[in-house]
Amino acid sequence: MSSFTQRIQNLTGTSPKAKALAQHDDDVVIVAAVRSAITKAKKGGFKDTRPEEILSGVLRAVYTKAGVNPALIGDITVGNVLPAGGGATAARMAALHSGIPNTVPISTVNRQCASGLQAVNIIASEIASGQIELGIGAGVESMTFGYGGGAMPDGFSEAVLQNQEAEDCLLPMGITSENVAADFGISREAQDAFAAKSFQKAAAAQKAGKFKDEIVPLKVKWVDPKTEQEKEIVVDHDDGVRDGVTPESLAKLKPVFKKDGSTHAGNASQVSDGAAAVLLARRSAAKKLGLPIVGKFVAAAYTGVPPRIMGVGPAYAIPKVLEQTGLSKDDVDFYEINEAFASQAVFSVEKLGIPFEKVNVNGGAIAMGHPLGCTGARQVATGLNIAKQTGGKLFCTSMCIGSGMGMAALFVSEQ
Repeated sequence: MSSFTQRIQNLTGTSPKAKALAQHDDDVVIVAAVRSAITKAKKGGFKDTRPEEILSGVLRAVYTKAGVNPALIGDITVGNVLPAGGGATAARMAALHSGIPNTVPISTVNRQCASGLQAVNIIASEIASGQIELGIGAGVESMTFGYGGGAMPDGFSEAVLQNQEAEDCLLPMGITSENVAADFGISREAQDAFAAKSFQKAAAAQKAGKFKDEIVPLKVKWVDPKTEQEKEIVVDHDDGVRDGVTPESLAKLKPVFKKDGSTHAGNASQVSDGAAAVLLARRSAAKKLGLPIVGKFVAAAYTGVPPRIMGVGPAYAIPKVLEQTGLSKDDVDFYEINEAFASQAVFSVEKLGIPFEKVNVNGGAIAMGHPLGCTGARQVATGLNIAKQTGGKLFCTSMCIGSGMGMAALFVSEQ
């Protein structure tokens, strides 16, 4: 399609982008989206805070920010990956503690690294189908309390493990990163350059106060590891962000997963704690209640990929959601693609042919951290904040998913 034809279609409202930007009463809209700070597991601001307390804080913040009577919330879904029982009881406890009445139901969902976005999509689907008018899609993870061998079953069926791809689902994530780098020729230098840029963008954004509008400061108890004294602190910034990181400084780090590998602590996502929440509504209901409308949910898509290279998921999920809506990659103003590893992020961006400047404008998970269940909802809050700062309208969020999947979603900013 020529650029002239595209401009004509945009003016007449017949282009896919014009349709995405159009406003209708039955749209699923976002009335608020917030997140906690993301902190280093076992070391950071939330190291002594249970996940239900972090989740309670963001749930209260999201309905308070929108000015919503919590009794009007029709349903809540929370993405959560590591806890036993799927974190269902803890999520219910968090909702009640946050001031949401016991008449409001809640469930948890685990689509691994996409769990937070899956939660948002479930609530959007419930609104679109007429089941509810308002709902919260959220995500939480405490990798301080949940990460490690205790989160794994004590064994798997030998019969099922006879299937090679089934067995590949158990590969350490770092090995899948090494597989992507080896299979697709993603050099150590390219990975370190991408990772350094993530740190540099995040550090600059943090210094400029660009995260403040999306982060809810939370007051928690924290034990000083030096004195062992408990004190009350306010956690209001991402404490994994480091200034001064360069490709040269990253080049000094040793590979973690293979002696001759390229994945290391500086070009992989950080193990972190955090939560995020997105309050969605039918546009007609939001207007009737006089709620602020900050964005619109457009569409979401999933796909499966080989488990041994699970990180390639965004390269295949993004085209799927674009095809679903008729949009082109160039219609999207910017992308939030989770940086599980630099290898898979570089591969995905190059495979899609997206300019690196349009990806993770304020840095990503390598610099900020990746609390598994939280990230998918966090990206929505971050995306809306970036849109407000840059004037961008249409953005895409995406992530790879352990065991071999990808998910992507499209949103419009109406700020």
